[in-house]
Amino acid sequence: MRIALDTNVVVSALATRGLCADLFQAVLAEHDLLVGETVLGELRRVLSRKLRLPAATIDALEAFLRRQAIVVTAEAAGRSTTLDAADAMVVAEAEAAAADVLVTGDEDLLKAPNLPVKTASPRQLWELIRRAP
Repeated sequence: MRIALDTNVVVSALATRGLCADLFQAVLAEHDLLVGETVLGELRRVLSRKLRLPAATIDALEAFLRRQAIVVTAEAAGRSTTLDAADAMVVAEAEAAAADVLVTGDEDLLKAPNLPVKTASPRQLWELIRRAP
């Protein structure tokens, strides 16, 4: 499965133990991880400003993601007019990468109608990929 992760999921996976960290590991091991340039930029800002990680650590985390994921960029902010610009770019990048699902904790994305890519919460995706065949 081709799985795009939103910034909030990646930050949670890197910063804490729990569902997002387990999900991140499962995606890395069993699926195609997709990360947009928008998410990487947001990730750098959040890790620096909110978590106050050193620049070298942030550089190493970004390098890791660039090695392990398919990194995508979208030219336009997609078709949705109900999303803010950053969310629209995240969706556009997931669509450009042909993601099967965009995993996010952002309620605006989870509840947005008519997105070009399916969205799921971390819990929803975890239950989907861990469901017995």
